[in-house]
Amino acid sequence: MMRPYNFSAGPATLPESVLVQAAAEMCDWHGCRMSVMELSHRGAEFGRIIERARNDLRDLLEIPESHRILFMQGGATAMNAIIPLNLVNRPGSNATMDFVHTGIWSGKSLNEARKYGHVNIAASSEKSGFLSVPERSVWHLSDGAAYIHVCTNETINGCQLHFTPDTGSAPLVADMSSEILSRPVDFSIYDVVFASAQKNLGPAGVTLLIVREDLIGYASPFCPSVFDWKNVVESDSMFNTPPTYAIYICGLVFRWLKKQGGVSRMERESIEKSSLLYDFIDRSDFYRNDVETGSRSRMNVPFFLEDESLNDRFVMEASAHGLFQLKGHRLQGGMRASLYNAMPIEGVKALVAFMRDFEQRHWRLYKAQTG
Repeated sequence: MMRPYNFSAGPATLPESVLVQAAAEMCDWHGCRMSVMELSHRGAEFGRIIERARNDLRDLLEIPESHRILFMQGGATAMNAIIPLNLVNRPGSNATMDFVHTGIWSGKSLNEARKYGHVNIAASSEKSGFLSVPERSVWHLSDGAAYIHVCTNETINGCQLHFTPDTGSAPLVADMSSEILSRPVDFSIYDVVFASAQKNLGPAGVTLLIVREDLIGYASPFCPSVFDWKNVVESDSMFNTPPTYAIYICGLVFRWLKKQGGVSRMERESIEKSSLLYDFIDRSDFYRNDVETGSRSRMNVPFFLEDESLNDRFVMEASAHGLFQLKGHRLQGGMRASLYNAMPIEGVKALVAFMRDFEQRHWRLYKAQTG
């Protein structure tokens, strides 16, 4: 049976070859006669799994030795608290945290951070409905800020940061949950990068943290021990039992990415896939995307039907054609196609073909009804 094309924003589609390999190894990982789910996180077998995953990720993103790679839990939502708890006491900084507010997820981050210090909204596109990313020239950063936070890709409103911001001496923290591994990252600029797994990394359950080593060791006294970066580093991401199976799947995804040609190849494919869909929408009178062209996300493409009474029919017919999870986020409405690394170009072509056919069948009727 042919697999459908899953356009979900997360948990998202995974490479089919990864699923096949995981299925083949489900009951017996490399001859040990146990499933990865049953392996002790303290044992040599899982030690090999996590070490290879970490090394492959370092190779893929060219992460320098100055940055540590941690596998944590709680998702990006927990990171919204974990990061201020580890950085607001950093020597030489005040308790101010600068945020660039570009959508729902950066909003969640700044609202959580307010519990741990003062939040300065350095720039915001809220007044325009989060349809763009503020240019660096309009950011108003604080002197001596503990850190500067950006969400490089907003999954709901479909905005993406397409420039690497120069922020001076304050650490730059980036939520890259929905775009990690889709393009290279300059770790001479980014000091802390975090990502929940269920987009480009693997299944839900593990959260990736990449942090500059000299920022570790300054956790607030009331930071839970399990979230103190120093404890996580010293225990090799095993201060408590880690999400072993999720880390294993991430490791398989990293190997798949290396076979595909790495993040540079993923970036080229992301541009190709998103351009195909945006170009079709822009030529259509029946569909629209409202995001400013220079801020459009390559990962998440929200779009709207001119006749929104057809939304349910669109989703139903798309599903019948093997195009799943196209209904937009409940806060946004409309439709949304997520084009993560594991989504093949054939899936986007199939979506465009369906959208074209749907438009041809319904546009004339809509025009007749609206005059």
